[in-house]
Amino acid sequence: MRQSRTEAYREFAAGRSTHLFRSACLLTSGDTHLAEDLVQETLGRMYLLWGRVSRIGNPAAYAQTVLVRTFLTHQRRRSSAERPLAELPDTGGATGGSSGDDPALRLALLHALAQLAPKDRAVVVLRYWEDRSVDETAEAMNVSSAAVRTRSVRALGKLREQLGGSLAEFASH
Repeated sequence: MRQSRTEAYREFAAGRSTHLFRSACLLTSGDTHLAEDLVQETLGRMYLLWGRVSRIGNPAAYAQTVLVRTFLTHQRRRSSAERPLAELPDTGGATGGSSGDDPALRLALLHALAQLAPKDRAVVVLRYWEDRSVDETAEAMNVSSAAVRTRSVRALGKLREQLGGSLAEFASH
C-alpha cells in the first residue's frame, strides 16, 4: 500500500512540476532559482499531505494553491527582497507561456509583473495565466472575492500603464 502511494505521488510530482515551475516563474517575475525553491517546497508539502489525497478533490489545483500561498508567505519575509548575485542571471532560459517565442515580449511582461505588488501579481497569474475564476482565486489566496476583483482591476491598470504603447510594438513582430 505504501509503495503504491509513493509511486502515485512520484507520478503526480513528475506530471505537475513543469506546470508549477512555469507558474512560479511568473509569480517571481522570472527568478528561476526562487521559482525552483517554491516548487520544491510545494511538492514537499504535497508529499506530507499525500496520504490524505483522497480527501482533496483536485490535487493539481490544490498544489497551485499551495504554490501561491508559499509565494505570498515568502514575500512577507523581510529577507525576500535580497538577491545576492555574483553575475547577471541568464535570461535566455524558457519560462513558458504564450510569450515563449518572443524573448523581448517575455522580458517586458516579466519586468511589468515584477513592478506589481506580490498579491496583485498572484491575482494576475491565477486569474489570467491559470484561468481561474474569481472565487477559485479568492480561495487560493485566502481573501474575499471582492478583494480579488479589486486587485485584478488595479493590477491590470498598472500593467496597461507600463505596457500600453510597448505592447502594440511587440504584437506586430
